[in-house]
Amino acid sequence: MVNTIFDTVWRDISPFAVGFDRTFDALSIMANSKSQSVNYPPYNIRKVSDEKYTIELAVAGFDEEDIDVEVEGESLTISGNRPEDASEGLVHQGLASRSFIRKFVLSDDMEIKGAALSNGMLYIGMERFIPNIADLKRYL
Repeated sequence: MVNTIFDTVWRDISPFAVGFDRTFDALSIMANSKSQSVNYPPYNIRKVSDEKYTIELAVAGFDEEDIDVEVEGESLTISGNRPEDASEGLVHQGLASRSFIRKFVLSDDMEIKGAALSNGMLYIGMERFIPNIADLKRYL
């Protein structure tokens, strides 16, 4: 993995920061993926309420069976793999038909609630999980 500014900062403060290693790992992953990413497909992140968010991706031409939405740990991966259309008779190809992979790092308290494809847009609903105060532990 390529060293980023987050790796350098983490080495300097790690002796004093207990439990923040996952945060710096996430920042490092984001910095590395941003430097290697392209702008396809375009997306929005919309805050619906204090606890709810929606990721909106423009995926015109993709069907549900062409798209995978997966969560592994704190990593949300959205990938699309569309079969190549026959270019027979095509005079100009201005519509993108390439495969894609988009990755997002989720916070520990974020849950994916579902995904829906409508009119060429993929909507991924997320909700922040807020623990019940009654479930919190007191130590003193």
